[in-house]
Amino acid sequence: MLRLKALDETLPLESQLAVDQAPVVLVNLFEVDACDAEALMRAWEADANWMKRQPGYISTQLHGAVGGGRLFLNYAVWESVAHFRAAFSHPEFTSALAHYPSSATAAPHLFRKLPVANLCTA
Repeated sequence: MLRLKALDETLPLESQLAVDQAPVVLVNLFEVDACDAEALMRAWEADANWMKRQPGYISTQLHGAVGGGRLFLNYAVWESVAHFRAAFSHPEFTSALAHYPSSATAAPHLFRKLPVANLCTA
């Protein structure tokens, strides 16, 4: 079963889910025993395919640590917090967390794009 932890203990995901923001980026840092890496990727793939069919989903990308290891990072774009909240709290999704290896933890956090002159737009 996937264990969830706060990436930022001063602003846990539960607090962020109450915010009205659009669009949003989910950054989710996974840690897993090296021997469970393939199992984590299979569970993530199943979840990503389910999320892909949900309203408000835009895109996702899984990243693995250079050189291998125990860390993975998921970057997903959603139309709004409301869309992400509906998918993340859906019983079908929450029950799928049991498919992750027992060594796996995830630290999900929502972000918004920020404008920086001459570098990026919001």
